[in-house]
Amino acid sequence: MKNNYVYFLLLLFTTSVIAQNFQGVATYKSHRKVNLKMGNKEMSDEKQKQIQEQLRKQFQQEYTLTFNKHESIYKKEEKLAAPNPFQSGIKIKVSQASDILYKNIKEGRFLNKSEIYGKVFLIKDTLTNRKWELVNETKNIGNYTCFKAVFKDEYTTETLTEMGVIEKVTKPRTTTVWYTPQIPINNGPAEYFGLPGLILEMNDGDLTLVCTKIVLNPEEEVKIVEPSKGKEVNQKEFDDIREKKSQEMMQQFKSKSGRDNNGERLMIRIGG
Repeated sequence: MKNNYVYFLLLLFTTSVIAQNFQGVATYKSHRKVNLKMGNKEMSDEKQKQIQEQLRKQFQQEYTLTFNKHESIYKKEEKLAAPNPFQSGIKIKVSQASDILYKNIKEGRFLNKSEIYGKVFLIKDTLTNRKWELVNETKNIGNYTCFKAVFKDEYTTETLTEMGVIEKVTKPRTTTVWYTPQIPINNGPAEYFGLPGLILEMNDGDLTLVCTKIVLNPEEEVKIVEPSKGKEVNQKEFDDIREKKSQEMMQQFKSKSGRDNNGERLMIRIGG
């Protein structure tokens, strides 16, 4: 009953402040929890700490969400790589795609420009409406009052075990977001949307996205242009291509890689 009352108030507030030309740019920073498991029992604690630190830094990225009432572009901000000296014979490099995600909330569709293994794809498909559970909790993020919402689902990961076997594991996941009706658009970072206000924070147990800066109705008009170059596929087709390439890479790792400069077998498993 309380949740319904809160939702009703939010709808009233949102409707009263929507402007015809409402637009802006929100900046998000990412942090990822790394559950690192090493297959080499002889690796020292100090060396494992070095790997953990390298991974932590590489997962810290900055993204921008450029939006108007119905459309948005979400992309990673490019930055110069910080000096990363070669320490103790180990250097970790995490490959992260520089996707450009276009969402059209009004038309219920998205378009994602993504590159994997040197080939550019243009993924076109419909947006997935999540069944959010509105929670009667609030907190402040910057100058904005935010409300909590939760979504529960399952996800599947693939890992290469110490025995060299590719293992699939399905796990439950709870995604928690905080949104503010003070910014009256039902959008958010990455693929998240569908709430009566802009999502300012997201956490799914491993990944956290937090909004650090918002510019509303900037003097220079916001331009949102759909990506247009790449091989057109739907989401399932792209997932199949990515899984096939991932299997190939894991088999290559199993057969000829995973050794550091000292000739030691190095097995790294992230998240699970």
